[in-house]
Amino acid sequence: MSKQTPLYKAHQDHAAKLVDFAGYSLPLHYGSQIGEHLAVRESAGMFDVSHMTIIDLQGEVVPWLRYLLTNDVAKLTDGHALYSCMCNEKGGVIDDLIVYRLTADRFRLIVNAATREKDLAWLNLHKPADVDIRQVENTALIAVQGPDAVRLANMAFTRLGQDADLKHMGRHTALEIGKWFVGRTGYTGEDGVEIAVPAAQAVDLWKALVQQGIQPAGLGARDTLRLEAGLSLYGQDLDEEHTPAESGVAFTIDIVDPDRNFIAREVLEEHKLFGGRCRQLGIVLDGRGVLRHGQVVELVGQPIGIVTSGTFSPTRGVSIALVRVNKAFKGGCDVRIRDRLLAAHVTSVPFVPHGQARE
Repeated sequence: MSKQTPLYKAHQDHAAKLVDFAGYSLPLHYGSQIGEHLAVRESAGMFDVSHMTIIDLQGEVVPWLRYLLTNDVAKLTDGHALYSCMCNEKGGVIDDLIVYRLTADRFRLIVNAATREKDLAWLNLHKPADVDIRQVENTALIAVQGPDAVRLANMAFTRLGQDADLKHMGRHTALEIGKWFVGRTGYTGEDGVEIAVPAAQAVDLWKALVQQGIQPAGLGARDTLRLEAGLSLYGQDLDEEHTPAESGVAFTIDIVDPDRNFIAREVLEEHKLFGGRCRQLGIVLDGRGVLRHGQVVELVGQPIGIVTSGTFSPTRGVSIALVRVNKAFKGGCDVRIRDRLLAAHVTSVPFVPHGQARE
C-alpha cells in the first residue's frame, strides 16, 4: 500500500488524481496537466515533493563530500547549494542530488525517493567516524515554481507570520527560519523555492499558498516542465551504467583542483575532457506523434541509440526527447514508434530556455 505524505488529504480536497510514485500516493494532476504546466511557465504552480529524501550531515563534512561527490563542495559558502552526481567506482551514477551548505560543519542533501535505500547505504559505507548522518523525518517538502513563485510564496509566509524576505534570496541559496527550510532551487527551469516544513504545519502552508493564487500541480506537469528545461531524470536519463558525461551532466564533474581525489576521478575526468562511449542529445519530432522512453533512434537506417525521456511539450507544441546515442550528429534522424520510422531532428537543450515561454 502506498505511503501518504502530510498533504494527502489536501490533494483529495483538490480532486487530485492520485497514483503510486516511488511508493507514495501522489497527484498525477488536479484536472488539467497542460493547465498546470502553463501555470508554472506563466505565473506559479506548486508540487508536493515530500517523497524526496532529506539527509542532514554534521561534522567534518567538507573533505568527505569532496571525495564522495563529482562536484566540489569546497566552492560553497554558508547558505549556498549546488547540484552534483554521486558515482560508483566505475563512474556510473548512483544518484543525482542537491547539496546545501548550512554552516562549515552542517550540510543537507536532498536525494531521490526511489534511491533512498541505496543512497543511505552508500553514504554509510563511506562515512568517516567524524561525520553523523541523519535522515529527516516527519517533514513535508513543497516546491513552488514559476516567474511569480518567490513573490507569492513570500506573501504566503507573511500571512502565516513567518518573518522572511524570500525575494532577496539569490539563486541556489538556502535559508533556515526556525524549523522551516527554504532553498531557492527547483526542477522546472523556472525560478522558485523548495520549502521544507514540519509535517504538522504542511497543510496550513499549502492553504496559504493556494490563497495567493498558486496552482497545485502534479507529477505529469513536473515531468513535462523538467524535460522542456532539459533536466535529467534518474532511472531514465541517469543510471549506474553510464557516467555523468554520457548522460548530459558533464558540468557536475569538477576537475579544477588537480589534487582533489574523488571516487572514479580517472574515468570521469577522461569522459569530461574527451567524451565517453555515448552522449546525450535533444531531438524534436518533425510531425505528429509522441516520443517516449525506450524508443530506438536510427541514423541512415542504422540504430544509434534510444530515447531516454520523451514527451509532448505544451510550451512548444511539439514532441521532444532526450536521447542517448553512440555518436554526435547534426540534422535529421528517425525514431521507431510502433513499427513506424518517424522523422526528427537534433535541437539545442534546454528545449525551453529560462524565460522563453514569456517572450
